[in-house]
Amino acid sequence: MADDSSTSHRRDPIKSSVGNVAAQRQREKAVTVGKERRESLVRAKRLCRVGATGDGDVLVEGNDMITDKAGFLLDAQTSTAVEELKYAAAYQGKGAMQKRVNSLRELRRLLSKSEFSPVEAALKAGAIPLLVQCLSFGSPDEQLLEAAWCLTNFAAGKPKETKALMPALPFHIAHLGEKSYLHVAKQCAWALGNVAGEGEELRNVLLSQGALPPLANMMLPINCENNSLGIVKPYQGT
Repeated sequence: MADDSSTSHRRDPIKSSVGNVAAQRQREKAVTVGKERRESLVRAKRLCRVGATGDGDVLVEGNDMITDKAGFLLDAQTSTAVEELKYAAAYQGKGAMQKRVNSLRELRRLLSKSEFSPVEAALKAGAIPLLVQCLSFGSPDEQLLEAAWCLTNFAAGKPKETKALMPALPFHIAHLGEKSYLHVAKQCAWALGNVAGEGEELRNVLLSQGALPPLANMMLPINCENNSLGIVKPYQGT
């Protein structure tokens, strides 16, 4: 008859092997869950809103859902706002800058009104080239902020709407520099975060265009301190 101790010794390696496999599976599962959670957080794009119920948000009996009629009206208002921006962008007379800012502000308010933003209507109306033009260097800071804010909400839209921002990405990245006004830089960073949240393809585009270093630089303590000292001047508009 076999000795109990020898039987125990024969079984121990088997138990140890089974335990190692179970532990390995548990670690792999934890890694997978963690990766899925991180991806979920990255995909959580944010709409840059004016306020929950401010600036004329369209609400239906306390519900944030927009009715078909209200949605149609919002799309029509947005298309009109884009047409007004086209006129303002081409206008070179007295008060041209303020006219552009007012047109941008109206479009921004429409795009920010609801979780169901009329981004598609603005896209169809040809808003992107106009907003890219308004984001160009040398533009007034108020104009830059309004244009960047509009584009942030495009980036929070559907995949095709986010991808429509491709021509604007170099401007967003350039405005992250230390010479930019703080609120403009923050708004551009917000937009880039929404673009990165769309998926690996657009994240690779951002990396290839050099978005990571300036984004990381904004997080350095020395730059946070410099911002408070006014080296990166805050936007003073309303």
